[in-house]
Amino acid sequence: MATLSNEILHNPPSPEPRVQATAHNSEPATCDSTKKVNERMNKFKALRVRAKEGAQINLKEATLESQRLATDPNLLTSLKRKSAVASHNLLKADSETAGEDFERKRAWDWTIDESERWDKRLKKKEAHRNNQAFQDYRQDSRKVYKRQIRSLKPDIGNYEREKMSAVEKAAASGGLEIVETDDGELVAVDKDGTFYTTADSTAFVEHKPPKEAIDRLVKDLQEAEENRLNKRRDRMAQNGEDGDVTYINEKNKQFNQKLSRFYNKYTVEIRDSFERGTMI
Repeated sequence: MATLSNEILHNPPSPEPRVQATAHNSEPATCDSTKKVNERMNKFKALRVRAKEGAQINLKEATLESQRLATDPNLLTSLKRKSAVASHNLLKADSETAGEDFERKRAWDWTIDESERWDKRLKKKEAHRNNQAFQDYRQDSRKVYKRQIRSLKPDIGNYEREKMSAVEKAAASGGLEIVETDDGELVAVDKDGTFYTTADSTAFVEHKPPKEAIDRLVKDLQEAEENRLNKRRDRMAQNGEDGDVTYINEKNKQFNQKLSRFYNKYTVEIRDSFERGTMI
């Protein structure tokens, strides 16, 4: 018994297996943490690369924008026009030197439709150039009307909604029948001839425009009146007529202007007193 106790005291049990087990268990945790750190570092590096690329792109765009703003658009347009004229003249000279028909050779770059549209545009431009002078108020009103029609944009969405509403109302009342053809197409059949309007129809008088259309009309009228007043004010300022009208014809106007150049410095105070009503 004493021998066993001495042996235990002199040779205690080794804790190595427990230490080894602990080290063995901590190894996976260390690997996982290292892997997560590496993944985060890779993501951080990718973000830094993206940020750098974004900064370079922004700098490039800002440089191009500053160059565009610094460049005079009128000068750029003039240079492009001069370049086009120079190319045109060079091609014409080469064609004449080679004995070729210049117009025929140049027409090779355009289709028939494009050529016809271009000829129509030139013809319209020539007619418009010859029609610039004022002829009568009817012609002037026609020009204004055509200009307004060109700027008018149809509301396709509202048209489709009103169309579907009218079709549904007519179908519900029995005046219109929706028939499906063999190929699956829906066709509206007017039974009593009241849905599709003719030249003698008066159904348009029952149309009530929406509030947005009325507001748009009022806005257009106000803008037209404002433009008219601004043009009148500019025209009077150019002719020196921004003040009171003190003439009865052009000759009297010139005479009054001559008097004003010499005597305004003496008579302005008297005239102002008359206008204020303080002159005795």
